[in-house]
Amino acid sequence: MKSLLGLLLLLLATPVFAGEELHIFNWNDYMSEEVVAGFEKNCNCKVVQDYYSGTEEMMAKLLAGASGYDLVVPTQNAVQALIQQGFLEKLDKGALPNIKNLDPGFLNRSYDPGNVYSLPYAYTTTLIGFNEHRLQEQGIKPISWAVIFDPQILEKIKGKVTVMDDADELFGAALKYLGYSVNDVDEKHLREAQQVIMKAKPYWAAFNSSSYIKELTVGSVWVAHGYSSDMVQARNDALEAKRDFTVNFILPKEGAVLALDNVVIPKEAKNKKLALQFIDFLMDGKNAAGLSNDVGAGNPNAAALPFINPELKQLTAIFPDQKVLATLETLEATSAKVRRLKNKLWTEIKLK
Repeated sequence: MKSLLGLLLLLLATPVFAGEELHIFNWNDYMSEEVVAGFEKNCNCKVVQDYYSGTEEMMAKLLAGASGYDLVVPTQNAVQALIQQGFLEKLDKGALPNIKNLDPGFLNRSYDPGNVYSLPYAYTTTLIGFNEHRLQEQGIKPISWAVIFDPQILEKIKGKVTVMDDADELFGAALKYLGYSVNDVDEKHLREAQQVIMKAKPYWAAFNSSSYIKELTVGSVWVAHGYSSDMVQARNDALEAKRDFTVNFILPKEGAVLALDNVVIPKEAKNKKLALQFIDFLMDGKNAAGLSNDVGAGNPNAAALPFINPELKQLTAIFPDQKVLATLETLEATSAKVRRLKNKLWTEIKLK
């Protein structure tokens, strides 16, 4: 009896999980739960994710000393900044046999020549999600950035619009609306973009980079500026909930931001070997397809394409064709001088 009691006490005192932990810092809703579960089973480990909703938030936390992460999923301009800060570990390509599955068109980009520190994970466009029924009722055709910037249009949907709480993304949209590049650093043009934002601001419900999926799904918001993968999720959630409206999304005619997200390993990571195993697991064709099918993100993995839902592959907002790609731009890292100016203009927007 004593030995049985001792065994029971030992079992109760033993943690349910005794394997390694992989700590990931990632965007909200940006990884297939099924793929994560498959890796945990395969490696007898636990994947723990912390989330961020914007690049500035992610950079601020990392550079302020947030530690304990084995893997981070930053966008291309953040990769460039993290490399410059000496924050990243060089990737051991010998431990990544599935690197052969990546589309060469997404490799060797200017932010990380030779992919020394990063590998492409997913891509999204920043576009407009909308409640199709409500906008039809108002006679609004959402084909342009005007639907979030033109006061005449906004007057009809006041309080039903959200924009991203992200200076680079919102300035990028305003610059495109004005006919400029998202990477325009001319002070005159940045101030023009600020004025476009300031004139539209009174009509918006909020600056929101985190909960617009739910708000579109329940119908409390009719127009949202956000990521393409989030809009796919909002559309699917509304269908599943059998709402009396349809959520749709569109790339504005003026063009938009293309975000290429990457996997990187911080120098201070405690579990670099497991991080490399996870990266290679993600680059398997079937596993990579889970990202698109479950999350709605574009995919830089050529071996994933045969396993991706055909309907999803037909959406040019998710998988842009060459004509659409020509209207898209990736955000580039900027100089400290431009960063200070943009931060000043952004602060003025938020305070007025």
